[in-house]
Amino acid sequence: MAKQKLPVTAAVRALREAKVDYTPHLYDYEERGGTAHSASELGVDEHSVVKTLIMEDETKAPLIVLMHGDLQVSTKELARAIGVKSVAPCTPETANRHSGYLVGGTSPFGTRKAMPVYMEETIAALPVIYINGGSRGFLVALQPSELIRVLKPTLVGVGIK
Repeated sequence: MAKQKLPVTAAVRALREAKVDYTPHLYDYEERGGTAHSASELGVDEHSVVKTLIMEDETKAPLIVLMHGDLQVSTKELARAIGVKSVAPCTPETANRHSGYLVGGTSPFGTRKAMPVYMEETIAALPVIYINGGSRGFLVALQPSELIRVLKPTLVGVGIK
């Protein structure tokens, strides 16, 4: 198999600029495969794969939610936690416009627009996380403390099975 060239995305540039120690991982992207597919491809627990979700509040203000791959976001709890009336996922087109990434390749690093970041609090306790590197089929492994240092997310407890 030919060695694939690692993409240099806005996320990779942001990670390099912030001097984050990370390990790149390429895998065969599968449309609608989600974190179960990427975890299986990399041979890691889906709980340690962190998905980057672009959502918006009732005023259409965008925000980023970082959640374990095997959990869902309780939008009702999230809205309550951040003091807004409601939160809903953006359409893929709107998410692409806010983040500058295609859905399936959305990274919280190097987004087109600066958005508040909310992270499921239990992610901080993991020894390593796998998060999108800004391209479909490309995850980066890093310590949660590095993500917290760079993104300064607000920790929330809104994950549900």
